[in-house]
Amino acid sequence: MSTDRYTSPLSERYASKEMQYIFSQDMKFRTWRRLWIALAETEKELGLNITQEQIDELKAHADDINYDVAKAREKEVRHDVMSHVYAYGVQCPKAKGIIHLGATSCYVGDNTDIIVMTEALKLVQKKLVNVIAELSKFADKYKDQPTLAFTHFQPAQPTTVGKRATLWTQEFMMDLEDLEYVLSTIKLLGSKGTTGTQASFLELFDGDQETIDKIDPMIAAKMGFKECYPVSGQTYSRKVDTRVVNVLAGIAASAHKMSNDIRLLQHLKEVEEPFEKSQIGSSAMAYKRNPMRSERIASLSRYVMVDALNPAITSATQWFERTLDDSANKRLSVPEGFLAIDGILDLCLNVVDGLVVYPKVIEKHMMAELPFMATENIMMDAVKAGGDRQELHERIRELSMEAGKNVKVEGKDNNLLELIAADPAFNLTLEELQKTMDPKKYVGRAKEQTEAFIAKVVNPVLDSHKEMLGMTAEINV
Repeated sequence: MSTDRYTSPLSERYASKEMQYIFSQDMKFRTWRRLWIALAETEKELGLNITQEQIDELKAHADDINYDVAKAREKEVRHDVMSHVYAYGVQCPKAKGIIHLGATSCYVGDNTDIIVMTEALKLVQKKLVNVIAELSKFADKYKDQPTLAFTHFQPAQPTTVGKRATLWTQEFMMDLEDLEYVLSTIKLLGSKGTTGTQASFLELFDGDQETIDKIDPMIAAKMGFKECYPVSGQTYSRKVDTRVVNVLAGIAASAHKMSNDIRLLQHLKEVEEPFEKSQIGSSAMAYKRNPMRSERIASLSRYVMVDALNPAITSATQWFERTLDDSANKRLSVPEGFLAIDGILDLCLNVVDGLVVYPKVIEKHMMAELPFMATENIMMDAVKAGGDRQELHERIRELSMEAGKNVKVEGKDNNLLELIAADPAFNLTLEELQKTMDPKKYVGRAKEQTEAFIAKVVNPVLDSHKEMLGMTAEINV
């Protein structure tokens, strides 16, 4: 690793080798050569004077890219595509004259961008499916563990640890649905020439419209796509980049929400992210166990959510059939959005797989608040014992205020049950009141909802993605 120049933390610390390869120079320029081969084969099959010997020569050098020749040439001509056309021609002297025939730079540049984004979305899809799978396991394991729910981060009617995890899972499920829709709609640019009119092919094929109509479908098939966009300028619509990066931003938002919840739960000591045996939480405070992975998820997620503005603004500011002010921005915003979301999903998988739950702490917090939440049931029992509902409601309100003051002002334990037992209006003993303190009585249908969600929503999706399951995430701590 070079230490005398800037290196991106996305490649050095966060993104996987698989995602880095997808956006590597090798992937890019090997794809360029595959596209040149597909174009030459298509033109040969449609009747141009191209020989099989030329095609075979191109195929023989599809992967051994002579970067040194291309770089030297680019210094002279200041054009990356023509530099690589030249370098490929040096290796393929017999085919040199037919490389890039009838095409413009966007034939290799834009089609490669589409291919690369498609492969990157497939890797994101795979990781997202595995995060969903781990979350559903966690939800199922803790579907019956009562815990305080929070509204406004104030204690509210109890839920279960597993039910809360279904909220995270459901958002990731929405992201998967969005991703798969966008993935299903992506098409190649094809070969449409400098302004999208295929004028060069009209010349090459002597105005034969029927033959020209076959070019894009044949190239698409050779590159593994169903079709090409039916119309374009010189480039594919930059709206495509917007749709793709919006999917990434959606995943980032879901990951951010989950990581924030985990950070708050870790503060409460109820749930904790994985912590390595020799991991140091703080340089000064040796006792600390900071939720650094969840914090990193949140940090990278904010980057991806903001990054979604880049392709949107680029798409909005393109002039007519094309301008080149998209290029530098695309080189940054699209790859780095994918590299960041790749790191985020690896972190999510690692965190969810190793989440630690502390039932005793959860129970302690629950029991400190449960008397307040049990007051409606207590009131109903007192009415059945002969009390007046309206009078009892006022007494519970007054006693709750007194108990709340004891907790918040005096720092004492919640003594609401003792106060109610001492009040003759309720005609209930402390023993009778304590029988109402079973947390499971107050979680509603949390367990049943969790079971139904996993069985009816999550499992069918996981069953249809079986080939993607089984990933583990290695991260830099």
